[in-house]
Amino acid sequence: MKKAAFALAVLSTAAVGSAFAQSSRDYISIVGSSTVYPFATVVAEQFGKATKFKTPKIESTGSGGGIKLFCAGVGVQHPDITNASRAIKKSEIESCAANGVKEIVEVKIGYDGLSVAHAKTGTPMNVSRKELFLALAKDVPNPDGSDTLVANPYQTWKDVNASLPAVKIEVLGPPPTSGTRDAFVELAMEHGCKEFDFIKAMKKADKKAFKAVCHTVREDGAFVEAGENDNLIVQKLEANPSAFGIFGFSFLDQNRDKVEGVAIEGVKPEFETISDGSYPVSRPLFFYVKKAHVGVIPGIKEYLAEFTSTKSMGQEGYLAERGLIPLPGDEYKGVADAVKNLAPMK
Repeated sequence: MKKAAFALAVLSTAAVGSAFAQSSRDYISIVGSSTVYPFATVVAEQFGKATKFKTPKIESTGSGGGIKLFCAGVGVQHPDITNASRAIKKSEIESCAANGVKEIVEVKIGYDGLSVAHAKTGTPMNVSRKELFLALAKDVPNPDGSDTLVANPYQTWKDVNASLPAVKIEVLGPPPTSGTRDAFVELAMEHGCKEFDFIKAMKKADKKAFKAVCHTVREDGAFVEAGENDNLIVQKLEANPSAFGIFGFSFLDQNRDKVEGVAIEGVKPEFETISDGSYPVSRPLFFYVKKAHVGVIPGIKEYLAEFTSTKSMGQEGYLAERGLIPLPGDEYKGVADAVKNLAPMK
């Protein structure tokens, strides 16, 4: 038995060695979330200037797309790190393992608020999560008050709630591969969806049906998939002041001369409201590291050290200046310790 286990270990090591022997790569390859992209880019530039290593190559592929690339295998042809604006799913971890990616280090970098925003020249609004669900879901409760679902009939925000402006519902948002999309449907739409008792009851009776109702976005033109480029959404909002866009707080913060955040349940997306938890639509941000690549691809340990340093991720760090909401002290220490020890997820 011991001989068999030893042989298996040798074969596994040989396979990893073979994967890296195919060709050489002297820079870190990073893919993933468009929301985490600007933070990773700032760290990568700082890392490239301050160390002997090359500046990492970063691609904005969306969280889902990045994790898929990350989980495809071990070796220089696969990325070392993937950024994510949501936690990795169990099914994705299983996909990783099936392709030989078995030790993954999770790094929570801070928090972000999901912003619904409009151009500075647009119409200010205060909406609830229930109203966001009614405006954007494919199927909604029948307006006649019966416990049935109908194809979304609402054309303007005033149709959703008489106190809202008579402005056409047009929301620019990310595609299904985006962690921002995943987080929005979970934190905003699902929460609003559960305010209807008969839909809430579905969660216990038929979880799949519940998720289909609460997470499926309408496809009749009211919601427009605008790709992974959040800067493009900002440009489109400027061109169409009656439209709204969905993106992370950092993009709102960096474009305050062009766009303005919508208040959700009376609270606007601000650094302070996200940090203290009063803003209702916030989420953690992550990146994931392939441990098998550490020590083989040059600079990964050093990149991790730069990213998780107090000068970067700390309360007064340069990422906070870019809109990242820092982790509380105890949580930050736990993350820093896990990274220092390269502790894989359990």
